[in-house]
Amino acid sequence: MELSPSMSTRLANSSLGVVPGVGAVAYAAQAGSGFSRVAACFAVMGFAALSVRGYRLGVTCERGRLSIRGYLRTRVIPREYITEITDFPAVRWTTRKGGERWTPIAAFTTNPSELSTTRLHKAGAIRELRQWAGRQ
Repeated sequence: MELSPSMSTRLANSSLGVVPGVGAVAYAAQAGSGFSRVAACFAVMGFAALSVRGYRLGVTCERGRLSIRGYLRTRVIPREYITEITDFPAVRWTTRKGGERWTPIAAFTTNPSELSTTRLHKAGAIRELRQWAGRQ
């Protein structure tokens, strides 16, 4: 099962990399020294990666594991280690050695100023995730 935000939310998430990336391209175009241009090019690559990761934020529920795609990394959690899906939203889980962990789900974090349809879509995704994890 694939849970992802609405298209408008995905585009907004990717703007965190697109907007500064455009600024970095403009800076690279007017930079005088070679070092400044190289630094700006590396910044553009980083912002491009951030925009792609922002667009792909979401959760994949597979056979016995949960994959949470965030801005910087993807966390894979075995289903049997999940102890709770919080309202934040986040996943509380334990490691093999018994340590307690907490992994936020950036894709479904709500904002008071967002549209009610977007908030309802995110709440529905969290409800489906809880059902999959067996943690209603």
